[in-house]
Amino acid sequence: MKGISLALLLLVCGSLVASAPSTPPAFTHSRADDWINSPPLTLAGLKGKVVVVEFWAFECDNCIKSRAWIEALEQDAGAKGLVVVGVHSPELDTERSRDAVRKAVVRLGIRYPVMIDTDHSYWNALHAQYWPTFCLIGRDGLLYACVPGEMDKGDKRAEEVAGVIDQLLRAPPA
Repeated sequence: MKGISLALLLLVCGSLVASAPSTPPAFTHSRADDWINSPPLTLAGLKGKVVVVEFWAFECDNCIKSRAWIEALEQDAGAKGLVVVGVHSPELDTERSRDAVRKAVVRLGIRYPVMIDTDHSYWNALHAQYWPTFCLIGRDGLLYACVPGEMDKGDKRAEEVAGVIDQLLRAPPA
């Protein structure tokens, strides 16, 4: 993609970025009861938007600590075309209940769409290994990076990821 420096992506994402942007796998859950705050979404339906896919689990301390960062990112860049899609992939057995996930979404004040990924099918499709992980999809529908780990507003690494998202937002729509 023009404007996105592979060197910057490598700096931010380390060895987890592919040598070139790739087509992300389609969302693996299409039943309405697998989604919270939204009807089922598709990546094709989100083309033209920049998408941050956030893998999280509601009992994960690092995920909870990243909430302020992802909420601020969504508020600051939502009008520019950013869409956050949460993917709840349980870390612990106690996080497998759909009802418990729904309650956690309300308790945490999450307003963006959340796909319930109890079977880890989307987690596995994107080769996620850590909670949280943030995957960046450009307006062109391509996956640019998956960045694991806690993000804290003001942290250098979080600011670098936000910079990559800003570059993706400035790219012309596909």
